Amino acid sequence: MKAMQFEKVGQPLKLVEREAPALLAHQILLSVKACGICRTDLHIIDGELNQPNLPLIPGHQIVAEIKALGDDVTGFTVGQRVGVPWLGQTCGHCQFCLSGRENLCDHAFFTGYTVDGGYASEAIVNSQFCFVLPEESNYLSDTDIAPLLCAGLIGWRTLKLAGDAKRIGVYGFGAAAHIVIQVALYQGREVYAFTRDGDTSGQEFARKLGASWAGGSSQLPPEKLDAALIFAPAGELVPLALQASGKGAAIVCGGIHMSAIPSFSYDLLWEERSIKSVANLTRLDAVEFFSMAFKIPIKTNVTVYQLEEANQALSDLRQGKFKGAAALSI
Repeated sequence: MKAMQFEKVGQPLKLVEREAPALLAHQILLSVKACGICRTDLHIIDGELNQPNLPLIPGHQIVAEIKALGDDVTGFTVGQRVGVPWLGQTCGHCQFCLSGRENLCDHAFFTGYTVDGGYASEAIVNSQFCFVLPEESNYLSDTDIAPLLCAGLIGWRTLKLAGDAKRIGVYGFGAAAHIVIQVALYQGREVYAFTRDGDTSGQEFARKLGASWAGGSSQLPPEKLDAALIFAPAGELVPLALQASGKGAAIVCGGIHMSAIPSFSYDLLWEERSIKSVANLTRLDAVEFFSMAFKIPIKTNVTVYQLEEANQALSDLRQGKFKGAAALSI
């Protein structure tokens, strides 16, 4: 199979030919059609997430067609269109797995980090962490769907942790935010969008998607927020979001990595404001999200690259050169 391989921090991905490993009884062999480009991929390649299983094929927003099934696999058929997310396997018997919090499993494997991912023509995945895509998804291209497998799922989990907040602030208007705003509006919430200061095109993009207000991250919104979702990996946004939020608001950090949060005065946290983080996702999150994603229907704004252009795609993500999401077409 053809793959873009990560071998060492500071070096670009390398185009290689690899033999697919033997298919185990619980696994599925996939013919990869598309794989989303995620900021988590950058965190891995830049060494900020420092325990990858090298050499590694990155990518954890996989849209694929089933090519072969392991002997013990049930519920799938060859030729089905499926999606594969970040969570690749859990132990199933720790306190977290047994209490509906498999996203916190200490023995989990992660697609494109501790097991090979989707920057490749083929992938082998655990069948229990692979999802048949709903029939309603058939009108969307593979690259359109790819961002739903992480940006969509993590955005959904982040929104869930905001509870029933009606006025939501979204900091960092990229892949996850441009999906979660559509879910929030579908649920009858009001969304205020915060971009980098001076990013007028990003603010206009947010308004086109239905944001009631859009401005720079250092600005205060016209009304206090009931909750804030932070998708940009910038710790300095936490005190800004607290300042913009009202009593009892939740500040939910949706990223897997974030720069240091600066000190702030206690009055910003007082009045029962809270700061939360999102860790990974559960399979239930996927079931919930996909049950409504194609009913809304969510539209993704995707810049498409070929597999061999993965390094360029990652560079463009780092520099903020596209609006919405990006995906590799394979």
